Amino acid sequence: MPKITLLGHSAVLLEGEKTKCIIDPFITGNPDITYGLKASDIKVDYVIVTHGHGDHIGDAIDIAKNNDATLIAPFELAMFCQSKGVQKLNPMHIGGSKRFSDDFWVKLTIAHHGSAYIDDNGNITYTGNPCGVVVELDGKKIYHSGDTGLFMDMQLIGELGLDVAMLPIGDNFTMGPQDAARAVEFLKPKMVIPMHYSAWDIIKQDPNEFAKLVGDKAEVKILKPGESVEI
Repeated sequence: MPKITLLGHSAVLLEGEKTKCIIDPFITGNPDITYGLKASDIKVDYVIVTHGHGDHIGDAIDIAKNNDATLIAPFELAMFCQSKGVQKLNPMHIGGSKRFSDDFWVKLTIAHHGSAYIDDNGNITYTGNPCGVVVELDGKKIYHSGDTGLFMDMQLIGELGLDVAMLPIGDNFTMGPQDAARAVEFLKPKMVIPMHYSAWDIIKQDPNEFAKLVGDKAEVKILKPGESVEI
């Protein structure tokens, strides 16, 4: 059974029988990560990045290089990472999918948000469109929406048959609890895991209130940073 670990904020580790993948690996400086995890601790085969904001690209470049892992991202973001020294990468774009092995398949989906890398000096680098991602690992389909607002085409993503949906509930920059609960109606996952809601005061939310809004539409699994669930 694949294991999902919410590392903190939107950083997620997916572990299958043969393949390990990390999504949006913001480790260094992540206020959610108070349990001693370091980027150098991460051992994966693939790194997926949904967009170029610092709280999502995070340590992706270093993790990809240190693990000789394949970095998967929208084309422009992948090219940015290549310019920073990533050797193994697979540029994709929204709507595209690829089977990397018999146990690991990836499809990029739309996300309504921004995507740009801003360095410490305030310089902005265009990194293409943001995305969400559906990962099939050991036969289970896991949707990580990235940062997004609610959109009707989530109904089409749901038609893929989702075992798990990971959705932001922090509001202000992404969906809030009400819109995320509506997203559950569109996506129809068996399980939903809230994310992107506790790292900073501006996105503080009570995940239990989100669970009440979802009701019996899906199992809501609230994970504290560092906690895992098997599916």
